[in-house]
Amino acid sequence: MTLEEAKKKLAEYGQEHVLRFYDELGDEEKKSLLAQIENTDFSVLHYLKTGDEGKNNRGKITPLGAMELPEIESRKEEFKEAGLSAIRGGKVGAVLLAGGMGTRLGSDDPKCMYDIGITKHVYIIQRQIENLDEVVAEAGVKVPLFIMTSEKNDAKTKAFLKEHDYFGYGKENIWFFRQDMAPAADPDGKVYMESKSRIATSPNGNGGWYSSMAKSGILDIVHAKGIEWLNCFSVDNVLQRIADPVFIGATILSGCATGAKVVRKVSPDEKVGAMCLEDGRPSIVEYYDMTPELLAAKNEKGDPAYNFGVILNYVFREKDLQRVVNEKLPMHVVNKKIAHITENGTFVKPEEPNGYKFEQLILDMIHELDTCLPFEVVRGHEFAPIKNRTGVDSVESARELCRKDGIEL
Repeated sequence: MTLEEAKKKLAEYGQEHVLRFYDELGDEEKKSLLAQIENTDFSVLHYLKTGDEGKNNRGKITPLGAMELPEIESRKEEFKEAGLSAIRGGKVGAVLLAGGMGTRLGSDDPKCMYDIGITKHVYIIQRQIENLDEVVAEAGVKVPLFIMTSEKNDAKTKAFLKEHDYFGYGKENIWFFRQDMAPAADPDGKVYMESKSRIATSPNGNGGWYSSMAKSGILDIVHAKGIEWLNCFSVDNVLQRIADPVFIGATILSGCATGAKVVRKVSPDEKVGAMCLEDGRPSIVEYYDMTPELLAAKNEKGDPAYNFGVILNYVFREKDLQRVVNEKLPMHVVNKKIAHITENGTFVKPEEPNGYKFEQLILDMIHELDTCLPFEVVRGHEFAPIKNRTGVDSVESARELCRKDGIEL
């Protein structure tokens, strides 16, 4: 992109201030800024006027039951055989969402690099690959692994995996792609500048993984390999089963377009999203959207009606996702603290939310599909999220859960 083309694009969206410091920049910084302007989707800024689509358009929430452990256990071999058949046939791929940084854990490195080991090194991403290797040993074939990084952690993540020889999984079985970034703006809709040569941006939400795969060309690989099902999962749950043949087989045999691993909530107000129906379609109601009525609701067994929390481990039928993304997911506008430089170039790190970021969410992908199978898993065996250094959902709690599950740290 030339300077004149950049000026024209910025003028279209009222963002001319992005070039305020352009004449002070070196040649490489100028080139980098022009490339960022070319790749930035400024059209998301109009959501500041139209509002958070996902929030404004919430429909009627009603319960959605799950396939529970007793039924799963009774049909386990049937499900496993169907899942292993799909895996051995090359129809299953795994997508690791690893775009985050370890900031909340006190680390400046990518979150996937965090070491949870006690007597030896055990890295978060190592645990994910070791979990996937269990399925590989059973199926006898490697499951293609697609790793989503972000602009901020891409180089470090790739270098780390290369340094550790991909933890034995094989470079030829792993593909990387970057998550798309969205600009961050002030309340007046002006994008913040992170530095004189960088627009302040943030990842476009966990619902942006599939469109990011498409933009990066990774979907061409998916289609060339004949992959029909994508198991999408987050980086921070160090106990989850990946490409779990029982889960995949149950989803395939159910005829559903997607499956969602769920755990029984420890309390109705636990801070996890719960599976539900929204206007008769599968959806997820976030914990902060749970009204007193929803919290108090009971099912026919007398249990809480919204009793199954999602753990961000889904299997999607890939052909259905193409339609969902083509029809465009809702955009969520989130009030956040955004570090930036002022008009005179002074760096500011705010103590309170001062602007907005724009995100698409995986829960909206679920809602756009016609059917979903909530699939219950044993909480202590498959749910050890690492979101904090200490306390609930922390490094400490994950270590303890790993210990109880027989994993040596």
